[in-house]
Amino acid sequence: MKRTNKLLLLTFSALLVASGIAATNSTPDSKYRVFCANKKIEVEQRTLEQQKNARGSDVCVLGEFDYLSDAEKHAEQKGGKGAECACP
Repeated sequence: MKRTNKLLLLTFSALLVASGIAATNSTPDSKYRVFCANKKIEVEQRTLEQQKNARGSDVCVLGEFDYLSDAEKHAEQKGGKGAECACP
């Protein structure tokens, strides 16, 4: 009986650790951002840090939105995706 309890406890502990790892790897940030990256407008769901890792240091956020359509409208107001831009 003691061996079964230890095995059960070990299995339960492993499941808790695995669920904790899964929770920390999830991305709770679901914002849409309009970036100026390398002097071009982009709409992405990345964070500023992720965008800088992907595009280099010449990146800034021009706007942040809950909905893709709002981010795309903002990008259009600034000239549209791919249009030239400058970081303030």
